[in-house]
Amino acid sequence: MYLRILGPVEVLDDGVGVTLDGAKHRTVLAALLTAEHGFVSDAELSAYLWGANPPATLNAQIYNYVSRLRKALGPAVSITRCAPGYLTRLNGARFDLAEFEHLSVSGAAALGEGRAQDARTLLQLALALWRGPALANVSEHLSSAEGPRLEEARISALEHLIDAELALDRHGHVLPQLTRLVARHPLRERFRAQLMTTLYRSGRQAEALSHYERGRRILSEELGVEPGLLLREVHHAILTADPALLAGV
Repeated sequence: MYLRILGPVEVLDDGVGVTLDGAKHRTVLAALLTAEHGFVSDAELSAYLWGANPPATLNAQIYNYVSRLRKALGPAVSITRCAPGYLTRLNGARFDLAEFEHLSVSGAAALGEGRAQDARTLLQLALALWRGPALANVSEHLSSAEGPRLEEARISALEHLIDAELALDRHGHVLPQLTRLVARHPLRERFRAQLMTTLYRSGRQAEALSHYERGRRILSEELGVEPGLLLREVHHAILTADPALLAGV
């Protein structure tokens, strides 16, 4: 059995979709799977399902949702009542978030050890698990609570992947992607630093410096801060033609 939340929440059994009875059931399943240490309280489930307006029968409804999930998932997933909530354990079932986290951590470690090719492979595998925005078909209460954390993990893995690409001297390959990422995430300093590095390696020093000034202005106007250490270091390296900027990141 394969449990997937990195995109629409779904369950596959030997490649065939398992029927989940609507958004409420998907919300309960996703809440159980993303809960710290596998435990989610009744109060948390209520908030994820109904926000600030739970029904009078909330306990009975939660119990019903959990019971139906147990039947749908079978022995591959254990959902145990542990007052005041539920404890979930996977009994051999695969979980895409767990796989993503393992691959991402392994990829970042490989990058830190100078194994850029291994890092690239691991991080590509990690990011390939994403099928769209995480938790795409659950309640807005759960997606707003957990979605940003998951998206941050995805972006962090992407930053590491681009570092691996640059370490492998693949700056031409990542330039179009970095241009889009900086436009989409203008406050993300690491993407901007990577774009500046890529432009510099491509012989486009003036454009690299222009992106620094643009980033400095955006940070000042929107957050009232100056560029962080990474951006300043890349800017200085470009101005001084530091050979290290051509040798990988």
